[in-house]
Amino acid sequence: MYRIYTKVLFWISEACYALITLIVACFLAISCIALLEQAIRTAPHAWANNWDVVTIGATYTVVVRLYTSLRWAVDPLRRPTAPPKHRTLYQASHRRPQESAPVHEYITQEFARACLIAYECQPRETTHSGWGVPGTEHGGIRFRRSLLDTIADIDARAHLVIPNLPPLKPHSRMIHHFRFILPLLPKDDEGLTPLHYYDSAVQLARTSTREPTEDEFRLGLRAADEIRKMYGCYFLLNVSSPYLA
Repeated sequence: MYRIYTKVLFWISEACYALITLIVACFLAISCIALLEQAIRTAPHAWANNWDVVTIGATYTVVVRLYTSLRWAVDPLRRPTAPPKHRTLYQASHRRPQESAPVHEYITQEFARACLIAYECQPRETTHSGWGVPGTEHGGIRFRRSLLDTIADIDARAHLVIPNLPPLKPHSRMIHHFRFILPLLPKDDEGLTPLHYYDSAVQLARTSTREPTEDEFRLGLRAADEIRKMYGCYFLLNVSSPYLA
């Protein structure tokens, strides 16, 4: 019903446009003939050196040319535009009544198939060297970058406890830069402090051609946490010492 009503309106508008064009053309032709006849009748010589006839002919030629140019400019705007090819899922699910049920079912099946393909293509149970396994505690973490990021945090905490600590150089060994805190750190059965393990993990992340393993990352991260805890304890003691005195 909607399409029939649209077509009827279209043909009515086309007929009115053609009728108006025909009436305007008739009036132009009659007026042109009348003016030419008057110019010929009133001139001393009917056609010889009659510039009025030339002027009238040129004027009507310009008018007709302007009319055709205007029609060429207006015609594209009067043509019905084609419906867009791209349709969203909402538009596909809320289809118009004239769309057939098989088309809607086909669109739904294709969308479901695309969703299943995208789901099946997601990586599962894959491991990459130097990265945490997805779904675990360190999933999506790059071990090398994460270990190197702890250096700036530990250095900032160290300057809170030791304000005169020299600035950190880009390639300084951790065991050398934080040598002032070695007596403050606990030792294990082998006589090594968390700073020794942290220095080894950082050097491995800096210079090794292979990526750190998860065990090496855990060891370096555990050592960094122990160093942070030590800095936190001594910072609290330094802050509270005037009140204790």
